[in-house]
Amino acid sequence: MDSLQQRSSTVQAPPAAVANRPAPPPAWQPRVDPAPLLPDATPFRVIGTDAMADADPELLLRLYAELVRGRRYNAQATALTKQGRLAVYPSTTGQEACEVAAAMALEERDWLFPSYRDTLAAVARGLDPVQALTLLRGDWHTGYDPHEHRIAPLSTPLATQLPHAVGLAHAARLKGDDVVALAMVGDGGTSEGDFHEALNFAAVWQAPVVFLVQNNGFAISVPLAKQTAAPSLAHKAVGYGMPGRLVDGNDAVAVHQVLTEAVARARRGGGPTLVEAITYRIDAHTNADDATRYRGESEVEAWREHDPIRILERDLTERGVLGEDGVREAAEAAETMAAALRERMNADPVLDPMDLFAHVYAEQTAQLREQAAQLRAELDAESEA
Repeated sequence: MDSLQQRSSTVQAPPAAVANRPAPPPAWQPRVDPAPLLPDATPFRVIGTDAMADADPELLLRLYAELVRGRRYNAQATALTKQGRLAVYPSTTGQEACEVAAAMALEERDWLFPSYRDTLAAVARGLDPVQALTLLRGDWHTGYDPHEHRIAPLSTPLATQLPHAVGLAHAARLKGDDVVALAMVGDGGTSEGDFHEALNFAAVWQAPVVFLVQNNGFAISVPLAKQTAAPSLAHKAVGYGMPGRLVDGNDAVAVHQVLTEAVARARRGGGPTLVEAITYRIDAHTNADDATRYRGESEVEAWREHDPIRILERDLTERGVLGEDGVREAAEAAETMAAALRERMNADPVLDPMDLFAHVYAEQTAQLREQAAQLRAELDAESEA
């Protein structure tokens, strides 16, 4: 053993017991029992199990209709990018169950904190589809009033919305407001520092917030195995002192049940929950991505067999809850929405360049006033030319 190894061995060895001196308390002992916080070994499912018999038929039909509408919304938004009406669109085709369930699990007074991919969740919560796509069109700030809809601005920087959700939830509790925040993030976002900070603060403060991780397999082209060696992303919850739940993200009924339970737990003071939904991104990361460079078509086809609409429709049909009329009505309603979205997005917006300086600060800074004056002078010069 060389001298470096000797020094290392000496440092790492436990101190020898000292006669007649009590040992300090074992600092390694857990503050809470970790067992109840651990997620199940397999994702929770409802569709195709006996638990479906206990589900509310009205809820099941609403979930189905929203999934069908969501799929058509994704297809129409993707088509708009090809027509030059949208600058970019991150599709949630294949992930509609997570999007719809997240919106439906919340009460009107609650807040949704979406990522840039979660426009469908915002639409399912009641936001105008055109307003949901305004930011992706490159037009005017957020596109909607966050306070009016209780939907935070779409977050393009990964995971930055998570600490914001914790802050709002913690502040609401301090004020005595009965509010829960639900924050959505992708598997790639769990590799960001904001994810750690948000979960740590949420657990320490016991903030009424629910974290939904949509694990769709890839952070753009990076597979989950190259991001983490954890048994699952839900297992990360234990390290922060909150429960982790693992759910089949393509099972809309299961996701809705898990999120509803987590929201109710947060509302009654039980603290935060981390939910990992196992799903799959059928489309590319965005219209600017070539997914064939990092995954094969056979993988995509395997997930098509576990499509959230297909598995729910099949189960509801077999149970006699959904008939041909219901399938047709859902498709027609979705097509009506898509036609209205297409027509409104084909109209050129009337833009005022001076809006660049609106709603940046409550009181404009000297630099902002200077920039606004410079732009105004340039616009006036163009109009006179």
